Amino acid sequence: MGDPQQIEHPVQLLVEGKDDANFFRAMLTHLSITGVQLQDYGGVKALRGFLLAFVNLPDFHHRVQSIGIVQDAERSAQSAFRAVRSAVENAGLSPAEKPLERSGASPSVTVLILPDSGQAGMLETLLCRTFVDSDVNRCIDGFFACFAQTGGELKKPEKARAHAYLATRSDPHVSVGIAAQKGYWRLDHHALTEVRSFLRQL
Repeated sequence: MGDPQQIEHPVQLLVEGKDDANFFRAMLTHLSITGVQLQDYGGVKALRGFLLAFVNLPDFHHRVQSIGIVQDAERSAQSAFRAVRSAVENAGLSPAEKPLERSGASPSVTVLILPDSGQAGMLETLLCRTFVDSDVNRCIDGFFACFAQTGGELKKPEKARAHAYLATRSDPHVSVGIAAQKGYWRLDHHALTEVRSFLRQL
């Protein structure tokens, strides 16, 4: 579990991991949104403990006005949201009835499930949608088809596809989050509409 950082801004964005933090930092810059503090809670199973520590920070109750929580759906968007909702309620905050719904006040809580509110997946699933209509994607399809013919099996196909795309960029060693900061993902793509709306409403 990551440790909550000292509160510096009234808007707090809680994400699970460095890749997510770097991606959302890039998206906030892209949208010219300021005054948002990123907190890395360290992983899907760590949110409950993180929130308990977070709400007990000295400045929490008189400084925090809005909280956004981002979590990967992994196997099920519905299960992921239920887990976040339970953790929010356990911390004494107002849980929303559905993703992207703002609940409560001072602070309000809004939840974003990646890649969207209905499908299983993760940040990489969403990022792969930003180049699905490109020539590079067709090349990646060919590569993975060739790999399958050798008897190979991809354990995490979305992550593999995202990194295959990054292998075609000028700096192929970067993570997906750093790639956002380098401008490798199309942050204005329609696939990221829900992400942009979520950040704007915080």
